[in-house]
Amino acid sequence: MNPYIGVTDFTNLSQVQEMSQIFKAHLPSGSNRMLHVGVMMSYKTLHGIPTVWQKTFPPKEQIASIFSVSDEYRCLHYVDYDNHPNLNESLALAISYGKPGIDSIQLDMTWPNPSEIAKGIKASQKPVEVILQIGDKALKEVDNSPQKVVERLKTYEGIIHRVLLDKSMGRGLGLNAKELIPFALAIREHFPVLGIGAAGGLGPRTLHLLDLLISYFPDLSIDAQAQLHVNGNSLDPVDWNKVIEYLIKALSLFK
Repeated sequence: MNPYIGVTDFTNLSQVQEMSQIFKAHLPSGSNRMLHVGVMMSYKTLHGIPTVWQKTFPPKEQIASIFSVSDEYRCLHYVDYDNHPNLNESLALAISYGKPGIDSIQLDMTWPNPSEIAKGIKASQKPVEVILQIGDKALKEVDNSPQKVVERLKTYEGIIHRVLLDKSMGRGLGLNAKELIPFALAIREHFPVLGIGAAGGLGPRTLHLLDLLISYFPDLSIDAQAQLHVNGNSLDPVDWNKVIEYLIKALSLFK
């Protein structure tokens, strides 16, 4: 499974095209890393419910065009921390807006129902990878215990393909590698085929936070969001100069 370097909050195709060129120009020879093109959608934006995030998330009708660059890893981030009912129907509908180019869907949720995920993916008739975000709320639900995380993940076997350890959950809070390593080690031991990713306050000035994690997991995937925005606030516009600097520096970490 190829690891990725993620940028979340693309809103149009020209941004993807520009960042794709930067990524390819600085990708080390022989590297199998992918540019993770992250696009946000929430339960509310999917279902036309007013939300402050509709100012920064792209209209759902534009997502397919954003995902039209075929050689990147195109991921729809679906947010629903309230765990609304009928997840299977929402997932199938969300994926339909990413077709035909969508490669994966990341579930920014707190331990969503595994069978509902499976039903939604099947109903979508699109074989996408599923990334499960394990955030701060999810870890608190299992008493911040690596062993309990493993037990929860057993119910997702055959359904998810990657996990993202992300205690920041889009708030720009810097990750603590020492805290995350026990979880990553337990996951790798029990689920060796699962891809492991990390996020939390990553940007061009904070990539040093990854040093310890990378020493354990050279195939680690990473994602960045809030710290790529003006003032580190996801409600503000993305600073694409920051994104370029982040991509170049991040690629140099994984030579």
